[in-house]
Amino acid sequence: MTELSTLQLSLIALVFVWSGFVRSGLGFGGSVLSLPFLLLIHNEPLLYLPVISVHLLVFWLLTAVQQWPQRERIRAEGGGVDWAYLRHALAIMIVPKLAGVFGLIVLPAKVMGAIIFVIVSVYAVSYILNRPFRSNDRRLDVLFLALGGYVSGTSLIGAPLIMAVFGTHVAARQLRDTLFALWFILVTIKMAAFVWAGVDLQLAAQLWLFPCAAVGHVLGLRLHAYMQRADPKRFYRILGCVLLVASAAGLFM
Repeated sequence: MTELSTLQLSLIALVFVWSGFVRSGLGFGGSVLSLPFLLLIHNEPLLYLPVISVHLLVFWLLTAVQQWPQRERIRAEGGGVDWAYLRHALAIMIVPKLAGVFGLIVLPAKVMGAIIFVIVSVYAVSYILNRPFRSNDRRLDVLFLALGGYVSGTSLIGAPLIMAVFGTHVAARQLRDTLFALWFILVTIKMAAFVWAGVDLQLAAQLWLFPCAAVGHVLGLRLHAYMQRADPKRFYRILGCVLLVASAAGLFM
């Protein structure tokens, strides 16, 4: 990221605070809710995705370590990871995931940027209308998981599609931990592909952006506690409006 200006680097730091905030607060969305803003700063997905991927892996491990001493209590309360459904979903998602990673590596940055803005625009409209993706049919489950795996492979923004299925089949107390485990597996696959393809992992940027994401992570834990008690519809509607404006700006710039 050495070619970017001081202003661009400062804005990227703020977006990574936001990324950590929503990732720990909602259990998903660290990429889909931050990539549009990052691409407005500098439209090159492969500049950011390695950093986002490593951060997700680190914060998943931190969350797992924090919960380890309380694992028996969490299980007794019906929490933890739903490993049975996670294995079922991964069997459907793995091939589309690999196809998406290949597309990310070979497609031009501007094409990938446009694809990301279009996908996020669709998500934003669903948030604004309070019509999130939902699935109560086995065929839709397979479709959403396959599409979510592919989109996750291209840009790590498959969360709303995957949530549509996991939110139906995984108990609410297990949902966030199960999603964290899923993201960890999917991101590990993506990082292995980056290493294999010789993609720059932006190791220097990892060091100074990690504290930014850490600040957001701590703040997001408070949001998670609040979201357990409050109605999140208004939050998502505002979020959808902001994402739609950002995505529209990215498509027409």
